[in-house]
Formats: sequence, structure tokens, C-alpha cells
Amino acid sequence: MDRRKFLKIFGGGAMTTAAVLTGCKSKTETQAVEEYKQQVEPPVGKMTYRINPTTKDKVSLLGYGMMRLPSKTENQDDYDQEMINQQVDYAIEHGVNYFDTSPVYCQGKSEACTGIALSRHKRSEYYVATKLSNFNPATQSREASIAMYKNSMKQLQVDYIDYYLLHSIGGGGMGAFETRYMENGMLDYLVEERKAGRIRNLGFSYHGDIAVFDTLLSWHDKYHWDFVQIELNYLDWDYADEINSRNTDASYLYAELQKRGIPSVIMEPLLGGRLANLPQYLATELKQLDPEHSVASWAFRYAGTPEGVLTVLSGMTYMEHLKDNLLTYCPLKPLTEKEMRYLDKNVADRIVGLQNIPCNDCKYCMPCPYGIDIPAIFVHYNKCKNDGMLPTDRGDENYRRLRRNYLIGLDRAVPKMRQADHCIQCGQCEPHCPQNIRIPRELKRISDYVESLKQDSLTRHKEPKKA
Repeated sequence: MDRRKFLKIFGGGAMTTAAVLTGCKSKTETQAVEEYKQQVEPPVGKMTYRINPTTKDKVSLLGYGMMRLPSKTENQDDYDQEMINQQVDYAIEHGVNYFDTSPVYCQGKSEACTGIALSRHKRSEYYVATKLSNFNPATQSREASIAMYKNSMKQLQVDYIDYYLLHSIGGGGMGAFETRYMENGMLDYLVEERKAGRIRNLGFSYHGDIAVFDTLLSWHDKYHWDFVQIELNYLDWDYADEINSRNTDASYLYAELQKRGIPSVIMEPLLGGRLANLPQYLATELKQLDPEHSVASWAFRYAGTPEGVLTVLSGMTYMEHLKDNLLTYCPLKPLTEKEMRYLDKNVADRIVGLQNIPCNDCKYCMPCPYGIDIPAIFVHYNKCKNDGMLPTDRGDENYRRLRRNYLIGLDRAVPKMRQADHCIQCGQCEPHCPQNIRIPRELKRISDYVESLKQDSLTRHKEPKKA
């Protein structure tokens, strides 16, 4: 049994019979489990840390992103606080001390869940990051924005915030930035809060219009950004604008921060899981190069190798995810130049050729007012496409099998009332997408595609144009 299968079984602390431990029939159940645990349990006291040059904070290279929290039931909004507490405890025990949340994550429940879990620990044991997520016009006045900021401290049960961000600057261009942070005086207000000590580090996260990113960096002498959060992975390093013409390569973003000595906080090291769920032929190549580690570990090593990276955020829904990432960063084994080139030029180049819908499953587009599960629809489509399981032509000898598998898989992944055919094209989701996906258009295309499969009238499926 390989390590990831073991973690899937035992990751949450569950015990099973010896029958599942293939090859261990001569050992007792307890002996077999303990032997394997010694091989796969992340070590304590081995976390890699980076030093924030401004505050001298010793920050764990693995940061806990509280965006995708575990649920008690199939209802993803029914968050399992007991499991959240267990995972936060385990993370802190193994050296994780950076926890990232937002007022809008998990349908507005992330900060409260995070606060409950962290408040059980000494305040000196963790750094908490949250954001001014005033995307909605109703939250953009000075009064409403200040209320959001103060409510974050209440929900997190703290009297100061270690890392505070202007959330997703660049979306909507300079006009949106001016409205959200300048015209209401909020940027100056937050600078004063930093002076008062209620914010220890002030920065921003970036998606979208590069002119906004460049403008804020040009203000560094005035505002003294303590950190900046960017999307960095081996696909976005050189190919971000290939995936989406409105995105900017991470190589540029990181270099600009390095010029000014601003540490980088990394989001989307796995691109919403896409770099952990590669097409089988690519996953096989990576496993052959490093049989003892997961496919995901390559992406995390890539994101953590640059010295200017302060921490790498991961939305770790399950204990399995947490343990696997801890094994990567306890301690980090930096990628060699040869390995970096292999991911940059070999693996990334072939992924770009797939031309998937560039959804990172961030759920910023949710909730849909009409109940459409937008990320789940895109994830199912991309997975089938990556695995070569997308029915595209009735003339294909495998068409009938692929058609049946796609439709059954879709119904299992997305309830019928939440599928693309129920989208009314209202467009409320599109402005919130950090990847600038034309969501209504893509949903309509997938709806038409699924209907043609149901009617068995597909002639030849057209692949999506780049968003």
C-alpha cells in the first residue's frame, strides 16, 4: 500500500482491520499500523521557517489557508468545527504558525471557525492573516469597511491582526481600487491602524489588472508594504497569460517584489488542485522521478524554493492534505535547477496545451443566487478532459462508454438542480472571478454539451477558447 492510500485511510485517526494492510498478514494489526505510521507521520520540530525582514517574524513555510474547511455532511456549508480544531492543533504541533482567512471565505463562516480553533492556543503560537474583502458595493463605504475590519478581530477573537491585506486588488482595475480603498480613506485608515499596533503587517493580494499591481508597488516608499500575496506555481510562472490573457506571469510579480525587498506570500500553489490531479501520463512521470512523494509535493516544493517566499498557503480540507504538505516542508528539500526547468518547460508546457477552463475552485463566484455549483461543474469537466475521458465524437469507438461515464459522474458530482442547465445567465458571478473566466458563457457551452450527450446528438465537441 502506498503512502497516500495509507493517509487516506488513517489520516483522520480512524483504525481499520488488518485486512486492508496488504502484505502485512504476518504481523498483528497494531504492529503493522505503527510500523507504517513511523514511515509516513510528519516529524515534529522539522518545519522550515522564513524570517519576515520587516517584523522579524519567524513564519512557517507552510501556511494554513482557511478557505476550504471540512464539513460534517454533504452540505458543504455545515462546517465540522471539531475536525477544524483537530487539524489546527495538529498543524501547530508540527510547526505551522500562519493561518490565512477572510470575511468572505466559506460563505462568511471561515473567520469564526478559525477564531474558535486558534483561541484554544496561546496568542504567541500563531500569526493570523485576514483581509478587507469589501467587494460588495454595500461594504465599500468608510463606515461599512471599518465595520468589516473590526468584525474580523471579533470573529477571530484577537485584539490585533498579524497580517492584514487589501483583498484581491486588480479586479475591476484602478477604478475599483480607488472606490474600495482610496475614496473612502480606508488605505490611510489601515496605515494608522498599523502605527497603533492593531495591524502588525500590511499588504495586499493581487489578481487581475497589472497596472494596479505596478501602481501599488510604485507607492512602496509611501506605504511600506510589509508583504504581498501573489499566485505562484510552475504553470503560472511563465504561462499565466497563456492560460488567461488578463493574468500576469508569476515570474514578473515575484521579481518586482524582490527588487523592493518585499516578501511574497504564495496562494494557489496547486491551482485549486489542478497540479495535484494531473493527467495520468504526467502524474506517472513525476512518480517515477520521486516514488516516495505525492504529485502535489512537486508543486509545493516549487512554490517554496524561492528564498523571497515567506509562506505558501494551502487550503487543507482533510488531514491527509495537511500531513502530505507537512512531509514536504518538514523540512523543505528545495528543487534543483534541473528539477525547476523540468517543471517549467516540460510539465507546464504540456498542461497549457490542454486548454482547460482555468478554474481554481476558489469559490469566489459563490454562492450563485440560483444555486448553480459553478466550481464543481468546471472541475468535473476539466478532470474528464485531463484524463482523456471526455466524449467528443459519436464516431469514436469509445463514445458510448465515455458518454455514460461523463453523465453519471456529473450527476454524482453535482446535484441535478445545481447543474449548468439551470443557469439563467444573470452574470452576477463573473466580476468576482480572479481568473476572469467568462462564467455564464462557459456554463452555457457546458449545458449545451451535456444536453447533446443526453439527446445522443453530439457530432463533434468543440473545445473551449481561452477565457
